[in-house]
Order: sequence, then C-alpha cells, then structure tokens
Amino acid sequence: MLKYAAIAVLSLSMTACANLSAQNLFSHYSAANEQAYQAMQQGHYQQALAALPDAPAGDILDGMERGRVGFVAGAYPLSFSSLQHADNAVKAQQQAAEYQVSEGLNQAGSLLTNDNMITYKPADYELGFLHLYLALNYIQQRDLEGALVEVRRANQVQMAARKERQAALEKAEQTAQSNGLSQNLGAVLARYPQVGDMLGNVQNGYLFYLSGLLYEANGDLNNAYIDYTRALAVAPNNRYVAQSVLRLATRLDMVDDLPSLKARYGRYQPLPRGQGRVVVLDEQGVVMALDGWRLPLWLPSSQGYGAMYNLALPYYPQTALPAYSSLRLGNQALAEQPLANINGMAQYSLHEALPTLVVRQMLRAVAKNEVRRASAQQGDDLGNALANIFNTLTEQPDTRSWQTLPAAVGLAQQDVAAGQYTLDWNGHQVAVPVKSGRTTLVWVSRQGSALTGWSVLLGDN
Repeated sequence: MLKYAAIAVLSLSMTACANLSAQNLFSHYSAANEQAYQAMQQGHYQQALAALPDAPAGDILDGMERGRVGFVAGAYPLSFSSLQHADNAVKAQQQAAEYQVSEGLNQAGSLLTNDNMITYKPADYELGFLHLYLALNYIQQRDLEGALVEVRRANQVQMAARKERQAALEKAEQTAQSNGLSQNLGAVLARYPQVGDMLGNVQNGYLFYLSGLLYEANGDLNNAYIDYTRALAVAPNNRYVAQSVLRLATRLDMVDDLPSLKARYGRYQPLPRGQGRVVVLDEQGVVMALDGWRLPLWLPSSQGYGAMYNLALPYYPQTALPAYSSLRLGNQALAEQPLANINGMAQYSLHEALPTLVVRQMLRAVAKNEVRRASAQQGDDLGNALANIFNTLTEQPDTRSWQTLPAAVGLAQQDVAAGQYTLDWNGHQVAVPVKSGRTTLVWVSRQGSALTGWSVLLGDN
C-alpha cells in the first residue's frame, strides 16, 4: 500500500505542481463556480462578484470571469484591470519559450489524474469576447481609438486560435490511429449529446456588428462595410444589420452588391432630418455551464483482473433561454432581432474539441489500468483496490469555460427625434441622449429581473 501510494504522490509531484490542487484532482470548475454562476443567473451581480472563486483555473479564466461580472456590476475599473490581466496572461502563455516544456509535464500528469491538470487555454470564441469586453470598457470610457484596437485584435486572435485548434484536431486523429483507438473514438462520439453546427455558432455576429459600428463612427466606411456584411452573413434575417449594410452600400456606391441587397432587403431609408438613431445591444441570460457526462468503460486483463472506468467528459445540458419582455424607449416597445447565440458558440467549440478530449480520456484509462494491473499481478489486493478508488475519484470532467458570458445577444434600432429619452425595463432605466444626425449606442445586460447598462453618443451618420 505504501509503495503504490508513494508512486502516486511522486508522479504527481514531478508532473505539474502549478496545476496540482485538491480542486483539480477531485472536483471540477463548474462545481467550484456554482455559487457565482447562480447569483449571475438571478441578476445578483454584486453577490456573483463576491462569490467568484480565487483563480481555480488560473489567471486567464479568473481574469475573464471577474472582468465580465465586474462590468455588469458597474465596477468598471475592476472589470478593465481584470480583463487586461487576462489578456496579458494569454500573451505570456503564447510567447513563453518554456511553455511547451512545462505543458508536456502537465500532459503527463493528466494521464494519471484528469484533464484539469492541463493548462487552461481559452477557446477562440472566448478570446473574441475577451477583446470585445475590453472594447466595451473603452467605449464606456468614451475612448473610441482604444475600442477599435481591441476589435481588430479580436479578429486576429480568433483566426490564430482557429488554426491552432485545427492542428490539435489533426494531432488527435493521428494519435487515435497510432494507438488503435479510432474505432473506439467513433463509438464514443456517436453516443455524445447533440451539439449545433450552424454558421452563427462559429462566427460572432455580436463582435462583427460592434466592429462595424465603431468603424463607421470613426469614418472608416470600407472596414465598417466589411464587418457589417460579416455580421449579416451570421444573422441574415436581422433587418437592423441589413439596414446597416444597405446604408453603407449606398454611401460607398457598391454597384455589384446593391441589386441583390435591395432585392432581398428593400431600399435604404436615410435618417430623417432632425432625428437621431438609437442602437441597443441587449445581452440576455447566462451562457450554459459545462457539466460532466460519464461513459462506463470496462478494461479486462488476461490474468482475470479488470476494472470499470468512467470516461468523464464535459458536455452542455440543454437549457431553455429565459423569455424577456420588450425593452421600451420612451413609450415605445423595441422590436429586437437575434444577433448572437453564445450558447451555440460554446456548444460548437466543445464539439470541435471532442476528438482531442476523447483520445486523451482513452489514453488515460489505459494508463490508469496499467497502474492497477501492476498491483493485481503481484497479488496486492489492497493496492489494486486503492488504485481503483484513486482512479475513480480523480476522473473528473474538465468543465473550465467562461461561464459568466451572456447566453444570447439581441439588437434593436429606432430612429427618433432629438431629445432626452430613457430606456425602461422592469423598473430599471438607462438615460439615452439623442442628437440630430448622430447614433447613440445603448448597451444593456439582463439576467433574472435585473438590468444594467449605459449609453454613449457615437459619430455622425
């Protein structure tokens, strides 16, 4: 018993002490974050901020979570510094020459424990939102140039992350083939809970539209048109995005695009004299949190010994988005159109990562079974039992993800006479100044019965 306990402790000590904790060994991120997640769902922003665990997944995820919760809680300096901290941690992770060496040790440690030992790397859609919320912080500070820098970076990091993810997928497929796991991989994936596969789950219409809005406010109509058209490709039925595309296609005299745009969406209607445009970005709900999905796997041996293992994989349980009543601008209800489905983005990102996750799980089951067999072969029944217990307790799903993002984002737009307005919902109000020929951006976030938000005047139309 002592011998095998010592081997386990020594192995863990040599692998990745930076990621070694009781939380990572015997539990998972969603369990640690449950209190903050529930408070966020109910719209108790200050409670959610206070309940966030202390960096159970490292500086990147901790910074992103605090940045998002701080933003909806109105703690803008905290939000900005937290997101910057996460951004710096991402850059350090990408640039550190020793990263591959240390990560090799983490990978080795995960073979005896679980995927939580591996250094957390944000998904590409999460990297996009990291820069999107930095951009929103800059907009709230009335710093248009800073916001434009962040939306440019968002597109760049997403493209780089997508290439890296594709390389990881190809490597997983090669590993499965070389270890004779290809057939098992297909069987597991066939039984996995369903995920989505639409364009809106791959591209971020929220980011594209905000980017177009900022470029237009800065007078860069060509780049604004490019990003508006990207947003329209993601949300082709969103009439407000279509109006933005039509507006710039008309101003830029896009003779190749205008006929098809007019045929589908009609003619562009210019802003009437004396009126201003109000654009509302409405974040709703909280993105689904990952849970654990277990698949029993029996590994026998020629000596008659065997053990039951559980492949502990993360998955998104299907949950319905709460229905929210209409926002009101003055006395008029706003008709929203869907702009982004963050639940779908999260699901699809997991779907793309599944082959890599499943291959690691299978290799881990084989490695753990070898440790157990070593005890059984020497007639060490107690060691065999302890190995089984250790294997069961440490097989935890990797549920690390940015869990305080909204579930969906809607877009509303209204042209109104210049003046002072309020945006109202459920007893909450946001002041909305409107000037002739100008665009007023209103950002709001709704969770539970709570609404938080602000408005800012952008450039001329």
